[in-house]
Formats: sequence, C-alpha cells, structure tokens
Amino acid sequence: MNERILKLKENMEKRIVGKGEVIDRIIIALLAEGHVLLEDVPGVGKTTLAKALADSVSLSFARVQCTPDTMPSDITGISVYDKEKGTFSVMPGPVMSNIVLADELNRTSPKTQSALLEVMEEHRVTIDGTSYPVPEPFMVLGTQNPSEMAGTYPLPESQLDRFMMKLSGAIPK
Repeated sequence: MNERILKLKENMEKRIVGKGEVIDRIIIALLAEGHVLLEDVPGVGKTTLAKALADSVSLSFARVQCTPDTMPSDITGISVYDKEKGTFSVMPGPVMSNIVLADELNRTSPKTQSALLEVMEEHRVTIDGTSYPVPEPFMVLGTQNPSEMAGTYPLPESQLDRFMMKLSGAIPK
C-alpha cells in the first residue's frame, strides 16, 4: 500500500478505533472520487469519521444537519442582494467544501435531498442560474437513519445511485 495512504489510515485510526475496514472503504471511495452513504443509528461516530477524513488530508469540511425544514439553498447556497452595492452576491453553501457530511439525509424533504444530485454527479452547483464548480477533490458522506425510525423519508433510487457505496451499521460507538 502507498505510504501516503497508510499515513492517512493511521491518522484516521487515531480517532476511529477498531474499524480499519470501514476506513479502508472510505479511503477507496475518496481515491475513486466516489461518495459514501453511512447508515446507522444516531450518535455512533459518523460525524467523527467524516471529520477525521477531512483533517487527515487537510481538506475543507462542512456538515449539514438535515432536518424536515432544511431548504435546498441551505445546502447549495443563495444569492443575496447587497443594498449598498446594488448587486447580488453569492453566499456559497456547505457544498463548496471538499468533504461534505450530509447528516441524517433521509430526515429532510425529497426536494432538499435532490439539491445534492447535481453537485454529486456534476461536481458543480447552480445558484440563480449560474453554475459554480466545487473544490476538488469533492466527496459527500451522507448519513441516514434506519428506515424504520420515525420521521425518515426514503432516498429515491436516483439519489442512491450517486453513492459509490453504502456502509450499514459499521461505525463504532
């Protein structure tokens, strides 16, 4: 294994103990420019895993807590009118980070879930008709609660297809 990859794994294992296989898969997805869906109950370290990845490779990190009232613009960004300048300026959303954690993705509305589709596939986001590239590398780590939990919306096949792999019940407590 490449020395850099081994160092990355070692760094992550300092924060996520005993889950070398999960870390291996996350690293594989990063190298293959893929996205990962993590399915598990809340509070078992999924955010720590995503943050450990970003920190270990010195990449920007953003976390979106998906709730029923999360709007698409909360993920993508929005144009805001600057009264003094008389122009609109773009306020980029969290998808303008290298590693994006979409936490509890299946708790937000299907419309907001779909806001990730373009950026996951195209590595671009459109705000008010203008397309902006996201930083490279770019990876979405989506988390979802088990579907039997109350308040979840199933992820549509079109969204599931954007994830290179799905890891279920794999994160340590």
